Amino acid sequence: MSHARAIHLSRRGLLAAGGAVGLGVALAACGDDKGEAKDGGSGSAAAKSGPWTFKDDRGKTVKLDKVPANIVAFTGVGAALYDYGVQVKGVFGPTTTTGGKPDVQAGDMDVSKVTVLGNAWGQFNVEKYAALAPDVLITTMFDGAGTLWYVPEQSTKQIAELAPSVGISVYDRQITQPLQRMWDLAESLGADTKAAKVTDAKKRFEAAAARLRAAAKAKPHLKVMAGSASDQLFYVSGTRLSIDLEYFKALGVNFVEPPESAKKQGGGWYESLSWENVDKYQADIIMMDDRSSAIQPADITKPTWKKLPAVKAGQVIARSPEPILSYDKCVPLLTSLAEALEKAKKVS
Repeated sequence: MSHARAIHLSRRGLLAAGGAVGLGVALAACGDDKGEAKDGGSGSAAAKSGPWTFKDDRGKTVKLDKVPANIVAFTGVGAALYDYGVQVKGVFGPTTTTGGKPDVQAGDMDVSKVTVLGNAWGQFNVEKYAALAPDVLITTMFDGAGTLWYVPEQSTKQIAELAPSVGISVYDRQITQPLQRMWDLAESLGADTKAAKVTDAKKRFEAAAARLRAAAKAKPHLKVMAGSASDQLFYVSGTRLSIDLEYFKALGVNFVEPPESAKKQGGGWYESLSWENVDKYQADIIMMDDRSSAIQPADITKPTWKKLPAVKAGQVIARSPEPILSYDKCVPLLTSLAEALEKAKKVS
């Protein structure tokens, strides 16, 4: 992990490291929040001027006199809300690349129109945050303890004093659940969820899911491996805990599953392999972490990688371990895997 040492391999720091496939980290000690409330906000596009209430996935209810106007969010959350027509004022998390272009997690959001409070793990400018006069902070959660994603532990108290927070869980559940939660949240913030653009995206998602299910059923013998690359290690994710992989598996996709004992160091999310042992698991298709913190397939120079049957066959596709939670952005995730299964040959 290239930058994991810089963040002292902290519990949540490992999650943010590029090699942490499926966002794997030792958060296993945290409880599961599967049983928490899933009811959405009571607000709607027709009630923009009225009071606003939303119960998040920690079971916490935020009540405000009016619908939030000054919203600050994790970049991926801001991108999802943008797809629903809700503009945030500030973001934190991977927003721009070193070349100044929008990060993959920024989606279609115009990054020049938001205040970036921090672009990397541990970065969060509290002074800038206060200056935005935030009404609410919204982010995701990758554990069952309600830990707010990309909110620095050392600044949590300061940040919490400035505005209430909303957490959407993306931990140990299928992607359809947080997708619905983000839909509910966007609607409460004034999004028109009956707009053709929004409803069409949901229909396309459902069609893509049906296509993936059919592709998986037609080729159950094909093995898919979810991986991520760092300079020193290759990470293989199991399906448990990751919202995308849990859903793909439910649709019938046959995944490589590292044993639980091998995933202990990765908090139950992933197994770490040296590049010499990258061929430990046989796979016909490899899905690779598309985040900017991970080494991308085209830039992997390790000889052992190039010898993998799936790599030699050109059967490597991108994977988004931190999906943008709008139906529009999740359609390609399903489609690309379906296409890969439809076209792939057995090579393992």
